[in-house]
Amino acid sequence: MFNLSNASISKTIDSKYVKPFSINYTLNGFKKTWDLIETHNSVSIVIYNYTRNVLVFVKQFRPGVYINSIPEEDRVNPIDTNKYPSSLGVTIELCAGIIDKDKPLEQIAREEVLEECGYDVPLDKIKKVKSYRGAVGFAGEHQSLFYAEVTDDMKVSRGGGVTEEGEFVEVVEKTLPEAKQMLNEDTFNSPPEFLYALLWVFHYIFPNV
Repeated sequence: MFNLSNASISKTIDSKYVKPFSINYTLNGFKKTWDLIETHNSVSIVIYNYTRNVLVFVKQFRPGVYINSIPEEDRVNPIDTNKYPSSLGVTIELCAGIIDKDKPLEQIAREEVLEECGYDVPLDKIKKVKSYRGAVGFAGEHQSLFYAEVTDDMKVSRGGGVTEEGEFVEVVEKTLPEAKQMLNEDTFNSPPEFLYALLWVFHYIFPNV
């Protein structure tokens, strides 16, 4: 449940998460300026529960997705949340988190699985898949993908993120056929790394589904 109210747009004054800046350079004789955003690197995890044969994802409200679902002429304060409900900004994603601690990536991934999805996964069960770059047009942050197999016995909490910090995460389970069907949908609110992870898991882990 994502109960949205009092939505309005403001300019970013200072943020500990993103920092806008510009780079000036000459490329093939052309002087250029490119606007960029400094962001945190991140980890994400494909979670497979083999007790019940389901993939475990998370559902979140993403303000960027929400605001870009509203026509520009209607992006006025206050935003009409009756006309534009929170569902416009709700995404299905991998369990993920930013790298803001001086710890091994596997440990950060483990903590995110526990925090968001409620599974206490042994560190040796979290396997590195691949690293790549995200938002290459304006950030180029480093993202690392992991794969973890879990059981119902590893479930120690309901997950849901850190509500004390205003984080609201819903755990979503999809059967393998349901998850694969998502690849055939024309459009849905998920980031590119989610689609890559689905393609990877059905190519390497469940090729016969």
